[in-house]
Amino acid sequence: MARARKAAAAAVPAAPAGAVLVTGFEPFGGEAVNPSWEICESLAAAIGHARLHTRLVPTEFRRAIEVVAAAIEETEPALVILLGQAGGRAALSVERVAINVDDARIADNAGRQPVDEPVAASGPAAYFATVPIKAMVAAIREAGIPAEVSNSAGTFVCNHLLYGVLHFLAASGRSARAGFIHVPWLESQAVARPGEPAMALATMVRGVEAAIAAALATPEDVRMAAGSLD
Repeated sequence: MARARKAAAAAVPAAPAGAVLVTGFEPFGGEAVNPSWEICESLAAAIGHARLHTRLVPTEFRRAIEVVAAAIEETEPALVILLGQAGGRAALSVERVAINVDDARIADNAGRQPVDEPVAASGPAAYFATVPIKAMVAAIREAGIPAEVSNSAGTFVCNHLLYGVLHFLAASGRSARAGFIHVPWLESQAVARPGEPAMALATMVRGVEAAIAAALATPEDVRMAAGSLD
């Protein structure tokens, strides 16, 4: 496939038209592909007047943050959208919060498996995403694609990256907004997992593009019920 260059606060500042950084992870856990990076390779070159930049992120604690921080310094985006695989989920999940803990059930791609370690020793217990999460969920649903607000990004490299990016932005004084979307298995990955939910790549691409457009256009998040009982 040719590569295209292509908290939840009640009120958040609108992102001006400009650069958008979208990241996806390399495969991990024995998988041959990672849908988050497949999505990045298929995104449009721009959404409205905002140019999209993509980066492949190693599925490694610490190194993931370093790669994305460098990409932020290079591209100076108004919006950072991090994508990650969440096998077993049936919807695009827009994450509300990242917590300051690494607790890995499996080793990352560098063989590291931190247990009960902080992402940032001097950081706060958690950061809320600074994107309009509910407007993004609404936009994905309006595109005819299942979407949900998620209140847990886990404790593996996905949560680690979201926390690390929000911590980096806060510490550096940058105004970019940042958030994370977990995506389901690709259909090809679900073949070996009978009964597991999956989603077509084109559907996920359409959903992510709708979420980015909503994040760029929404100065104040919508107020709608999107909580969870579990």
